[in-house]
Amino acid sequence: MTENITLIDYLKTRRSTPAFQMREPGPSRDEIESILRLAVRVPDHGKIAPWRFIVYSGDVRERISMQLSAIAKANKPELSEEMIKVEETRFTRAPLVIAVVSTAAPHAKIPEWEQVMSAGAVCLNLLMAANAHGYVSNWLTEWMAFDSRAFPILGVREGEKVAGFIHIGSTDFPNVERPRPELADVVTWKD
Repeated sequence: MTENITLIDYLKTRRSTPAFQMREPGPSRDEIESILRLAVRVPDHGKIAPWRFIVYSGDVRERISMQLSAIAKANKPELSEEMIKVEETRFTRAPLVIAVVSTAAPHAKIPEWEQVMSAGAVCLNLLMAANAHGYVSNWLTEWMAFDSRAFPILGVREGEKVAGFIHIGSTDFPNVERPRPELADVVTWKD
């Protein structure tokens, strides 16, 4: 068996870049479409594509951030000025945000759990596809992924769930490694 050293080297150093460390440029429309074409190449039992994408770019990110901020302030009237600023920049930290929306639903042959895992696989593929195009990325959910009052603002339909918001952009910050689990702590061998 031949090893793809380039892919192995990438996986040894793959990590997320915090969204607040991202800057322009983000991917072009053609690059976004290429990233999305790669992202959909995931396990998908039954070929039902139990997920969809919502792409947030340009000025819409600021409008959405402000609308989400209003919900956050209503949820927590005691928010500090610093946290209000955080809420007002939710979708403007990175040049591009892509929502992965799980459309998992009861199916005659495909367990719903498998459909949800397929949406998770799409999120990871989006991260790696963005990296392959020379961009940094981060998979976040945050409160708006679980607050149905935010769904109309975000374009999430009734019955859908947000698997994640993938933030994509460029950075000047160095990639810093973080602790990873020891295999002895997460692997059970049944020889």
